[in-house]
Amino acid sequence: MLFSSVTFLYWFFPIFLILYFAAPKKIKNSILLFGSLFFYFWGEPIYTLLMFGTTLIGWVCGLLIEKYRGTAISKAALLASIIIGLGSLGVFKYSDFFIESLNSLKLFSLKTLGIALPIGISFYTFQILSYTIDLYRGNAAVQKSLINFGAYVSLFPQLIAGPIVRYTDVAEDLEYRTVTLEKISSGAFRFVVGLGKKVLVANVLGELCSIYKASDEKSVLFVWIYAIAYSLHIYFDFSGYSDMAIGLGRIMGFRFIENFNYPYISKSITEFWRRWHISLGTWFRDYVYIPLGGNRAKPARHIFNIFVVWFLTGFWHGAGWTFISWGIYFFIFLILEKYFLQKLFKKLPVVFSHIYTVIVLIFGWILFDAASMTEAFKTIGSMFGAGGLPFANTTTLYYLRSYGVALIAGLFGSLPLLKNLVTKLEGTKFGKAYTILEPVALVFILLMVTAYLIDGSYNPFIYFRF
Repeated sequence: MLFSSVTFLYWFFPIFLILYFAAPKKIKNSILLFGSLFFYFWGEPIYTLLMFGTTLIGWVCGLLIEKYRGTAISKAALLASIIIGLGSLGVFKYSDFFIESLNSLKLFSLKTLGIALPIGISFYTFQILSYTIDLYRGNAAVQKSLINFGAYVSLFPQLIAGPIVRYTDVAEDLEYRTVTLEKISSGAFRFVVGLGKKVLVANVLGELCSIYKASDEKSVLFVWIYAIAYSLHIYFDFSGYSDMAIGLGRIMGFRFIENFNYPYISKSITEFWRRWHISLGTWFRDYVYIPLGGNRAKPARHIFNIFVVWFLTGFWHGAGWTFISWGIYFFIFLILEKYFLQKLFKKLPVVFSHIYTVIVLIFGWILFDAASMTEAFKTIGSMFGAGGLPFANTTTLYYLRSYGVALIAGLFGSLPLLKNLVTKLEGTKFGKAYTILEPVALVFILLMVTAYLIDGSYNPFIYFRF
């Protein structure tokens, strides 16, 4: 079930909220758990059992870690949690990739399993692992209630596409959260803004990307338009979903961490990855990078640590060599910045580092979106006229006119211009006018979104495949 669907907006969520707010405080987590399981069951009826089974194992392992703390049994429970969690992820997400890779060596002829990828498995697996690891380290308190732990893992606002919420971030909210008008108001605002980003910007730009891929009349300009459109599309698609998740959580009294912080204003790739998918970056930092030695090691070891993190980051995003190559691609630039480029950028006007960052990102997103390495290199070559492409043609100009407003909206919306303007106007007469106009604007966005969805337009979500 998509947040950006009529079913969710006008059926599931209103009914859920009525039940949730009407329920006594002591059973709110039960309502949340069963509502979340129904939400997941709607799209993944069979794999709901997998998620619940994985949750049950994580909960039992947590109890054993706490009960036998300081013994071999505690360590065995932690290892069991890690092996079962990563093992299920390996079977359901990566088994066919490993089989196909072995077959490509011409030494085997194994049959692929054809297992469908359970939606959200990458997210809820990492959430369970963060709980058992933090519990073993002594950074979290054991959760003795299966209802509360199940509500944490299956929490529907962030279940299928993040942000990756750690148990320590919501442990207190699971027990003592309160709902106020301020939280409901700010949560509704955040949800509608995210919904608008997803439906009115990301979907339109995604439509343009699909048109480009299906077109037989490409040009150099059309390739660049596609590359820019996809870079904006994936940002608004994922950050819009994160905004919706954060907003829904806030309505119910939860505080989720921010997942995006205007990443396209970055002056380096290093800064970009501190602003993009923050919950994933900090997860790999705390559970992989630092345990490997982080930046306290000698340069060779430090480089190896970063390589491992970015190999895994790429592999986490998808079972394919393009995703692994995408991770290694960014590893290379992070190392170059760490040891060479940052010193150079300090001597140059800041505009150069901005341009460098944007170009590296655009090529990176082309690799991310490509079905194969061959396709990625072909697209990048086409950006410079390879294959005899004309600079522009009538088809390119037609789609540029048709989607120009969406591209401009995406470009401006990826910058904190409006946010900074509102901040400056706070306390002035214009700020008071904005306070009055804000709910009107939100209702308008919701009406626009509803009309778009009823029209049955393009509405997939990229991160479901992860």
